Amino acid sequence: MLIQELDRDFAAEVNRQSETDLNLCYQCRTCSNGCPFVSAMDYPPNVIMRMIQYGMRRQVLECATIWVCVNCHTCSSQCPNNIDIAAIMNTLTKMALEAGVQIPRQRILDFHVQVLHSIEVYGRAHKLRIMLRHKLATGEWFSDLDVGLKMLARRKLDLFPSRVKKFHEIRRLFGPYWKVAKP
Repeated sequence: MLIQELDRDFAAEVNRQSETDLNLCYQCRTCSNGCPFVSAMDYPPNVIMRMIQYGMRRQVLECATIWVCVNCHTCSSQCPNNIDIAAIMNTLTKMALEAGVQIPRQRILDFHVQVLHSIEVYGRAHKLRIMLRHKLATGEWFSDLDVGLKMLARRKLDLFPSRVKKFHEIRRLFGPYWKVAKP
């Protein structure tokens, strides 16, 4: 990597958009050690934090890690400096979409879009619909059928969706960003 490729303003931009200070990160690796999805990532969260600090915009926005992150907030809740790492990852995906970056794992984005679409329609995630729409999009109908059947048996999948009471408040959340990602 050439020094000319580094973006000195990248960290400040991520800080501003995520409303958190990633410069407080001192690389303790607690975020990466606690992440349940770190094995599926190309870079662990602490490395992403360092790459942002170094100004490696292109490498960060093109990596799969920001799409693998499910924003479970495990990393954020365990960070000794209270850095909202999940907000940073969310900001990075937004920046990648706005920049038109080629997404390394398109199916992950497709799944995220299905979750958001369910929330837009019902005000909450209807897991069965999300799963069915994702299966329809990917064509992998039987790849994890056993998991789906177990979820149905344990009543973890509602057959019919329910709506939240103040649905209009949820609908307001879907602004210009959603227009970019909507199928």
